[in-house]
Amino acid sequence: MSANSPDTEPLVYTVKEAIRLSTFGRTRLYQLINSGELKVTRIGRRTLVRADSLRALITPAD
Repeated sequence: MSANSPDTEPLVYTVKEAIRLSTFGRTRLYQLINSGELKVTRIGRRTLVRADSLRALITPAD
C-alpha cells in the first residue's frame, strides 16, 4: 500500500487540521494538550496532534 493511498490514515495532524476535524476551538485544543488529555508530538517548533489520541478523545465510550 503506498503512502498516498486513500486508505492510509495519518499518524498525526497539525493543530489546524485537528481543530477542523474535531470542531474544538484553538484555545480548547491547547487546553486539552496542556492537561495531558490530548497527546502530541513536538518536532522543533511544530506541535503535531496524535491521530489515535484525537480519535480516542472524540469517540464516545461504549
